[in-house]
Formats: sequence, C-alpha cells, structure tokens
Amino acid sequence: MNYIQISLPLPDMEEQAEILVALLSAIGYESFEEQTTHLIAFIPEDEFSKEAITEIAFVQSCDIKGELKVELLPDKNWNEVWESNYPSVVIDDKCYVRAPFHDPKPDMDYEIVIKPKMAFGTAHHETTAMMLEFILNNNIKDCKVLDMGCGSGVLAILASMKGANSVVAIDIDKWSYENTLENSEVNNIDNIEAQQGGAEIIIKWNDFDIIFANINKNILLRDMKYYSESLVEGGCIYFSGFYKDDLNDIEAEAEKYGMNLIENLEKNNWVAAKFIKNSIKIG
Repeated sequence: MNYIQISLPLPDMEEQAEILVALLSAIGYESFEEQTTHLIAFIPEDEFSKEAITEIAFVQSCDIKGELKVELLPDKNWNEVWESNYPSVVIDDKCYVRAPFHDPKPDMDYEIVIKPKMAFGTAHHETTAMMLEFILNNNIKDCKVLDMGCGSGVLAILASMKGANSVVAIDIDKWSYENTLENSEVNNIDNIEAQQGGAEIIIKWNDFDIIFANINKNILLRDMKYYSESLVEGGCIYFSGFYKDDLNDIEAEAEKYGMNLIENLEKNNWVAAKFIKNSIKIG
C-alpha cells in the first residue's frame, strides 16, 4: 500500500496541535510524527484528498503560505525506513520491546515483538512508555482489561503477559486493528479480542477492571462517560496522550464521573495518570 505524507509547521499552542491531529484523524490520517517544528501525518494514497485537508483552516493557511508539503511514499520504502530508524526499547529494566529484526534478550522479564507498521504505540513515544511502566508496576492478574486506542496492541499484549484474564483492544483505525491482530499472533497471545471502532462501541461491556486509554486530550474529554460506564466500581483507568498542563482538565472531567486521580507519571512534558472509580456523580 502506498502512503501520502504531509508535512506542515506545528501550531504555536500545544492544544491547537492536539486539535489539528484530531481533525486529521477524523478524515483518515493514521499516524503522526511530531518533530521539533513540524507535524508529519500519513494517510493511505487512495484516501488522500487535498480538498479535505484544506478545509481545515490551519492547513489552508499553511498551503497558502507554501508551508504544506505533500509527498508520495511507495510501500516498498516502509521496511527500509523502519529497519534503519526503529530502535528497540527497554522499559523499567523489565520489558523489552523489539522488532523481529532485533536480537532477543532472554534475561528480560517480558519481551514483546512488534512488527513495525504505521500503527501508534510502539513504545518509542513517551506516553506509550509510561503506560507500559504503569502495567509493569500494577496488578493486572485475572483482570478484564480494555486497551482503548490500541495502536500496535503493545499495551494489550503486556497486560496479557502479566496475567490479565481477557483483553479487549479497540482502535478506530483499520491499520491499527489489523496490526494488533498480527502482533498478538506473533507474541502467541490468544486472549485479546481486537475490534475496530470508537469509544461508542464499548457500551456493550460494563465490567472492565482496568482501562488503558492512550489517545489525546480532546478525545479523552469527549469520551469520558463511555469509560466510566464500562468500568467497575473500584476499577482503575489509566489516561495518557496529553501534556502536563492538560492534567487539571482531565482530572476535573474524570471527577464528574466519579474517577479520582491516584498518581501520575511525567516524561518530557507528557503525562500518564492513574484514576480509580469510586462513585458516579453525574451520568
């Protein structure tokens, strides 16, 4: 499959950058790379529309200024790019996340093999690394787990390895859904149920002991009620995908649904936060 890569300057405000990613996600962009000054976004070639992206005011402004760059990436380039730029990752000296072309490390407590594709969540980003750290240092055994916005499935896979009874992994992107299935098979995991869709489909479940939601601030705020409704009393939910300055907004919205902040991790201004559900205040 060929992909289109677009490149444009990052908005000045972090929240504007999050909104831009959300808008691009809504029209089919599957993966994003946030560089120091620019945002890189990827979409399958047959889904690309110049008209669709220039309906976004910020993108239109960049296009007018000549700052929007569009490039075709032939499918054959991906393996070359990933194999040259995809390092292995060690989390908390316990978990080794690697690609099939990296050497194994038998001395690690947990080893996860992720086939490098365009799905989110390959442990290189700070938010994914912090969520993996939370899984390593919290009790998952015999729990029913939801990995919302599962990307590559790396969180779901580690949760299964740590003894989760069952794991539901959901992502709105077809690429991520398929990559989760593939990586589950590679790691010999048979208790992950992967589904494609948004938060609205989790209403069919109402008994998750643990939820991981590594997405972005605006989507987390929008879907807070779905998370609360599907989490058991006393259950834990872990949020990430937002900046330190956004934690107060996440906490305030979570409290409306009886989910209270317990602790949080920080890395390079990114945050992952653990909440526990005590009681529903509004619904």
